[in-house]
Amino acid sequence: MNKKDINEIRRHLGPGKNNFQKIYGCFVNTQKQIIANLEESFVLLPEFETDAYCGLLKKTLSGTLGKNLLDISFATQDVMEGTEYRLLSNLRSTSLAEPELRDEFYQKVIESVDLPETNFLILLVSDTYDVPARNQNDETDPDNSDIVFHYFLCCICPVKDSKTELGYLAGEGSFRGCISPQIVGKPELGFLFPAFEDRTANIYQALFYTRDPAQLHTDFLQTIFHTEAPMSCVEQKEIFENILSESLEQDWNLETAQSFHEQVRERMEQYAETKDPEPLELSLGEVGMILTNCGISEEKTAEVQEKCRENFGEAAVLNPANMIDSKRFELKTPQVKIIIDPEFSYLVETRIIDGRKYILIPSDDGIELNGQKLSQISEEPLE
Repeated sequence: MNKKDINEIRRHLGPGKNNFQKIYGCFVNTQKQIIANLEESFVLLPEFETDAYCGLLKKTLSGTLGKNLLDISFATQDVMEGTEYRLLSNLRSTSLAEPELRDEFYQKVIESVDLPETNFLILLVSDTYDVPARNQNDETDPDNSDIVFHYFLCCICPVKDSKTELGYLAGEGSFRGCISPQIVGKPELGFLFPAFEDRTANIYQALFYTRDPAQLHTDFLQTIFHTEAPMSCVEQKEIFENILSESLEQDWNLETAQSFHEQVRERMEQYAETKDPEPLELSLGEVGMILTNCGISEEKTAEVQEKCRENFGEAAVLNPANMIDSKRFELKTPQVKIIIDPEFSYLVETRIIDGRKYILIPSDDGIELNGQKLSQISEEPLE
């Protein structure tokens, strides 16, 4: 799914826009025991509760593609014969109405979800979306639809005890310690099945959500989708950084890193201006071109590309967001950490003065210490 597809379904999930008939779920304690089942007629719930449920469900379609939101693909054999896919398909075709199917699904989730020492809530909703047609100007016509997208959403939320606080007791006319009920937190993980692509159902894919990009819940993915977890964005970034350091060695210095970051960030900014809903990807050829522009030799550039193939696949394409942090440029020594706006990273340079290595930052426009302006410490130029 791309950003445009996801946003279209997110808009449909709002109160008064969706077609939820019932909301199902179960409350699980830290011993992984079901202590309560949920089955509510959605249209009969108070407005506050419908808003809260919609907020939780919409959260499972939020975040960054390739980080929080990952496409899960099913092999043709799994679609034809897989027990995991059959359960998902049956849940969808029955609109979650069969208790036996829900119970089977709950048990699979409970066995595989990794939320240690935490109570959690499993939520399920089934929905149908009459996909409005688009005219030649890409404008939607809500009165004209010939496609119905039938899907279900699952989200898994931690449930935590709130703190004891002072509360006013009207009957006593005083304040006493009050214990608030357990509070449902934002989803840790969830998914949409099937995926919504090109404004129709793609039964060969699901969209998986994780709140923490570094935590892909591998047991859950294997148990529910019968698939191996993709490489997390954090792992991708670490591997790519190691490839650059090991392959380029002394050539991977501050000046080279500055140039590399600037070129990748510039491509990201230019791509964002195109409003293309698909995430930007760089081929290994494009990565090689950037390195060449940084002054890296053909031999070392080829070595980087080869190691990328070994780690990411023969036809690898890389998400720039998993290569650099476009919003931060941080330099660190054992004693000092310097955080710079990436837009101004070019101002930083290294120099050897009297045999010692220094990081230099111009301060012509003044210096502040914790918000307090300081005078320049010296007007004498270094020799």
